[in-house]
Amino acid sequence: MKFLVIHKHLPGQFEHLIRAVLDNSNNEVLGIGQSFAPQLHTLFGLDVEIYYPVAIVDHPLHDCLYSHGENIGNGLAVANVLTRLKQEGYEPDICFAHLSWGEVIYFKDIYPDVPLVGYCEFYYHAVGVDADFDPNYPLTQNDIYKIRSANAALLLSLASIDVGISPTQWQKRLFPREFHQKIKVIHEGLDLSEFKPDSDAILQMPNGKTLSGNDKVVTYATRNLEPYRGFHVFMRSISSICDKQPDCHIVIAGGDDVAYGQPIRHGTYRENMINELGLESNRVHFVGKLPRADYLKLLQITSAHVYLTVPFVISWSMLEAMAMGCPIVASDTPPVKEFLQHEKNGLLADFFSPEEISQSVIQLLNNLALGKSLGENARHYIIHELNSKSAIRKYFNLINRLLNGGYKI
Repeated sequence: MKFLVIHKHLPGQFEHLIRAVLDNSNNEVLGIGQSFAPQLHTLFGLDVEIYYPVAIVDHPLHDCLYSHGENIGNGLAVANVLTRLKQEGYEPDICFAHLSWGEVIYFKDIYPDVPLVGYCEFYYHAVGVDADFDPNYPLTQNDIYKIRSANAALLLSLASIDVGISPTQWQKRLFPREFHQKIKVIHEGLDLSEFKPDSDAILQMPNGKTLSGNDKVVTYATRNLEPYRGFHVFMRSISSICDKQPDCHIVIAGGDDVAYGQPIRHGTYRENMINELGLESNRVHFVGKLPRADYLKLLQITSAHVYLTVPFVISWSMLEAMAMGCPIVASDTPPVKEFLQHEKNGLLADFFSPEEISQSVIQLLNNLALGKSLGENARHYIIHELNSKSAIRKYFNLINRLLNGGYKI
C-alpha cells in the first residue's frame, strides 16, 4: 500500500504511524514537507519530497491576509509537487496531512479519489480560549480580525478532507460544530519503551553540579520559555519554593524563542524575569534546549515537575512527564484537565497564582509518598489511554474503514 504524508515539519505527529506502516515491507511511505531532518530516510526508510512555498505577492499584505497568503503559497507549492508526481505515475492509496498550513487546500483538485485524512490540531478563537486568557496581553480589535482570518485556509481544507483526526476531545470541540461528525479523536500516543522511569538517572548542571533522584529537584521544561506556557508565573513561584525548601534545586529547560503568543519587544522572557526577580541563586539552573537523552534524564530525576499552559494545544512534554511517572503540578486549564485529575494523578493549581503553584510544589517535596502515588497513577493513565501501540490500532481501524467506503465527504 502507498501512504502519502504531508506535513510542514515531517514527521510531526505522524512519527508512530509512519514507523508502523513501514513495519510491513509491502507498504511504502512518501513524505512531502517544507523542512525535515536529514536522518529521516535513515530512521524511517521515508522518501521525502521538499516543497518551497510559492510567493503570492511582492508587497506586504493586510494583517488579516498575511497568514492566509502564506498558506495559499504552501498549498500551491504542494500542488506543484503533487502534479509532478501524478504525471510521473504516482498514485497513493491514502494521504495523511496536517491542516494548519494550507498544504492540502488543492489536494482534491489533483487526486479527487484518494482518501484524505486531515490532522485537526487547533481552530483559532479570539474569545474564550487562548488569545484573551491572560489579561496582561490584551487584544486589539485588529487582533480579533486577524485571529478569525487565520482560519481561512483551515476551513478550505476541512471542507475537502474525508475524515479528520484531533488528538483530544477539547481540541475537537474548538472546531465549528458542523464539522464535528467528520472529526475523530485519536491521540498519536507515546512510545513507552522510551518514556519510562529510571531511578539511576543523573544529570549534570551547567555549573558542574550533578543532580539525581535522591535530590529535591523541581523541573520545568518547555520548547520555549514564554507566557503561553506560564513561564512568567512559574518564575514568580520560585522564591517561595527556594525559601521554604533550602535544599531543593530548580531546573528550567527551554529556549529563548517565542513560538506562541506575542513576541517580546526587548531581550527575552527569561532575561526579563531574571531582572524582575533579581534572581541570583546557584540552586536555579537554566539548561536551555536539552538533547533528547538529557531531557529524558531531567524527567527521571524530578521530585516535582511543573507544567503550565493557557487554553491551547497540550504539550507533548506534560504527557511525557506523566509517562515517566513524574509527580506533576499543572495549571487548572481545560487541555490539562482532560488528562490530569486533581489529587488523583497530579496536582492542579491556578495558572495565575504563583502562591498556589509554590504550595503544591512544596507539598510534593514534603510528601514523597504522595508524589510517588500521583506519579504512578499518571504513568498508569498513559499506559492504558495514550500508549502509541493502542493509537496505531485506532489509526489502522480508521484506515481500513476509510478504504472500504466507511466515510464519505
